[in-house]
Amino acid sequence: MDETDRTLEQLLAGLTAVRDGNLDTRLPEDAGGLPGKIAAVYNGMVAQLSLVTTEVTRVAEEVGGQGLLGGQARVPPVGGVWRQLTAGVNSMADNLTSQVRNISQVATAVARGDLTQKIRVDARGEILELKETINTMVERLSSFAEEVTRVAREVGTEGNLGGQATVHGVSGTWKDLTDNVNSMANNLTNQVRNIAQVTTAVAQGDLTRKIDVDARGEILELKTTINTMVDQLGSFAAEVTRVAREVGSEGRLGGQAEVADVSGTWKRLTENVNELAGNLTRQVRAIAEVTGAVARGDLTRTIAVDAPGEVGALRDNINAMVESLRATTRANEEKDWLKTNLARISSGIQGRRSPAEVAELVMREVPPLVRAQCGSFFLAQEGPEGTELSAIASYGLPDGAPPGVRRVRMGQSLVGQAAADGRMLLVEDLPPGYARISSGTGSADASVLIVLPIVVEGQVLGALELASVHAFAPVHRDFLEQFTELLGANVAAQIANARTDELLERSQRLTSELSARQQEIQARQRELQDSNAELKEKAALLADRNRDIERKNLQIEQARQELEERAQQLARASLYKSEFLANMSHELRTPLNSLLILAQLLAQNADGNLTEKQVDYATVIHSAGSDLLQLINDILDLSKVEAGRMDVHREPVSLQRVLDYAEATFRPVADERKLDFTVSAAPRAGAGLVTDEGRLRQVLRNLLGNALKFTERGEVSLRVEQAAQAEVPLPLRGAGPVLAFRVADTGIGIPADRVESVFGAFQQGDRGTARAYGGTGLGLSISREVARLLGGTITLQSSVGVGSTFTLYLPEAAARAEQPARPAAGDAVGGTAVGGAPPETTEAPATAETALPPAADAPGAGAGTVLVVDDDSRNVYALTEILKTAGHEVLTADNGAAGINLLASHPEVDLVIMDLMMAGMDGYAATRAIRAMPGRGSLPVVVVTAKAMPDDQSEAMAAGASHYLTKPVDPDELLATIRTWLGTADT
Repeated sequence: MDETDRTLEQLLAGLTAVRDGNLDTRLPEDAGGLPGKIAAVYNGMVAQLSLVTTEVTRVAEEVGGQGLLGGQARVPPVGGVWRQLTAGVNSMADNLTSQVRNISQVATAVARGDLTQKIRVDARGEILELKETINTMVERLSSFAEEVTRVAREVGTEGNLGGQATVHGVSGTWKDLTDNVNSMANNLTNQVRNIAQVTTAVAQGDLTRKIDVDARGEILELKTTINTMVDQLGSFAAEVTRVAREVGSEGRLGGQAEVADVSGTWKRLTENVNELAGNLTRQVRAIAEVTGAVARGDLTRTIAVDAPGEVGALRDNINAMVESLRATTRANEEKDWLKTNLARISSGIQGRRSPAEVAELVMREVPPLVRAQCGSFFLAQEGPEGTELSAIASYGLPDGAPPGVRRVRMGQSLVGQAAADGRMLLVEDLPPGYARISSGTGSADASVLIVLPIVVEGQVLGALELASVHAFAPVHRDFLEQFTELLGANVAAQIANARTDELLERSQRLTSELSARQQEIQARQRELQDSNAELKEKAALLADRNRDIERKNLQIEQARQELEERAQQLARASLYKSEFLANMSHELRTPLNSLLILAQLLAQNADGNLTEKQVDYATVIHSAGSDLLQLINDILDLSKVEAGRMDVHREPVSLQRVLDYAEATFRPVADERKLDFTVSAAPRAGAGLVTDEGRLRQVLRNLLGNALKFTERGEVSLRVEQAAQAEVPLPLRGAGPVLAFRVADTGIGIPADRVESVFGAFQQGDRGTARAYGGTGLGLSISREVARLLGGTITLQSSVGVGSTFTLYLPEAAARAEQPARPAAGDAVGGTAVGGAPPETTEAPATAETALPPAADAPGAGAGTVLVVDDDSRNVYALTEILKTAGHEVLTADNGAAGINLLASHPEVDLVIMDLMMAGMDGYAATRAIRAMPGRGSLPVVVVTAKAMPDDQSEAMAAGASHYLTKPVDPDELLATIRTWLGTADT
């Protein structure tokens, strides 16, 4: 057999297989010449026929079997009968899809009560008959619904009785339903008209008519009720009296007798009862409001309603009670202040060995406490001319005070006179120039002078003189009187101790002289006995004074213990608050992580299988989740500010970079709101300043965001310039050149009485503003605190309806203000890398931008196998989708122990993504276990966790983590981090 015969036999076998429906037979194409060409043409034909058959079968299965409309047969460019066959199948599928979908839309609309839609798609044959049948059904349903609705509206809403529904061309159920509706309307018309006739007769005073129409059910009940009402109308006056009894006797306030179109006795009786009930209701409710406010702790309310007689006496008694409670509360607050400060200063005096030390402490603590600006402490000493008062300590004396120790004799000047009299001396309305109070910026005349003698058991030990520009409050005077008594006991104890030491020294000296003067013992024995008696008497006096001091010290110790207990309670409350914020952050960030990641993936629509509206839905979900994340971060920032743990890292900052950031961030927002937006810097503003760039951006972001939010038309601007010396706030004067960042807008403005309160936490203009514009009111509060940490301040100028200007003042050089102690590993809530990071890391905060190794250049660089260890299936799913999209192989484990086992059995794992909060073995223990595994000491471990409180990052890094990211994590940042660490591991 020659080559041609074999070729024909193979061709015959292949054609026979095609005839029998087997498209798997192929001819060998390795033969040369005409047989090879025949084989190639045959094989191409069979492949094309197989492809067309497969696509046609798939479309038929989807449309006819699975009910998936819209399918199309996708075949590479073909011609001839294949093209006609493909086009025919696709045309059939398109026609069937459009017809069935249109029928489905109309049927769905009818099911939902929408009878306005019709089937309008082109159709033929049985589909055309179905189309016409459904359209006819819809038209008749619409006509029936309109007629029934009209009759129901006329009878039930407009009160036009006698209406009938007229529907043409209906039969069967529709005709029966129409007849039933008309029968119902006819019966209702007869019944209501009869009821109307009877009620009209009753309203006109005719009580002889009754309802005699046939009725059933609730209409029968109404008929019976109205007939009964007619019979019982004679008891109308008794019912009005009952209302009066309920209001006046039973205490049911607010009751009113409402009877329309009455006259005569009924009208007068109704008006009298209503007036009585109204007066009593207003009076009792006013009393209830005030007593309720008092029960809630509000003592500012009083009863102002007019009331005569006993109710007026009750009003006066309650008002007097509220005033008494208000005075008692104020007195208790003053008493607490008095005891607290007495205990605090007394505890400071304990342990002082000399009157000079006591005087210095008193002058340092007492004048500021009682709002005095000038004062002196005088100690009684024996001088050549008798007892003198010497000034041994002072507070705020003017520069012109005479040098040296000031001495005053008893009875000389007001100080000496107060000491001689032994009572407090208060002088008000001092003449100008009597006493000057000065500071670095100016001086003023004191208006009030108070002198308090320090007297113990009739003995003057010293005096305390204070001057102030304002009158001393009664509580301050009480404090000074009690304090001088307590101070006298302490000073007396110190003087007694000094005298005792002196007497002991004298006794010892006498003893030594006695040994040398034995001949004089007899002569001076009486003198010695007298001296010993004097010593015993003074010792007894000293013992009494010591007991008195111990008793007062015991009182002071009790007050100190009470203060310590209150401080412990505050510390516990602060701890509970921190723990609550940590738990809240974790519980909110964990579901937010998967929500934001999946919403972003849906919004990107990489597969192109979502509609534009679905993409918008995903974008809205992502935006709402981002807003919730910003709220969580604001609350955490506020907590850090209150706890004094917000970190500040000062470094040279380029002013142009900050302005570019503002322009890039807020220009799209301004364009969207159709506002003019300008960012500029004055020529004298300089090239930069030394500050924390991240915190500076945070403040500007809050200020510009508020300006754009509250401005509906006009412009918003950011201008940086060097502040003039005259406008620099007082705290920044002397700090060198100061830059002013001015954020101005033409928005709604802020009332003058709200300018300061808008900087408070959760404050945002008034309630109307909060409802109109939204927001939490945390931004300005955090911004002011951040500005203070940066060594600057924020001021506000605003006019309602004109606009506002927020000005951030910052010194160009690094501020010398106090900075909170920096935690060991920072408070970062973004990405941070340690351990495996290259040595280029500087002292700047370790962020994803500064501490990560250089990322690989190629877009697909660093693809490998990633192990995800997380007990939240939602996060595992979201992270897996991100990683697989980027080309990574993904292994998952739901706890630390399972992750360790999976890592041991898969040596190909290149990187681990680790959650921290897991049941069983948590992320910290799992990370330490990975570092202990042979050959895994340098394996990159990226922590992705919802723990975002201070010290969480340092604890994770100490356990061996390579990088730290907080949930919700940004997919791009996560992928960039993974590529970077995989690239570093490869090198």
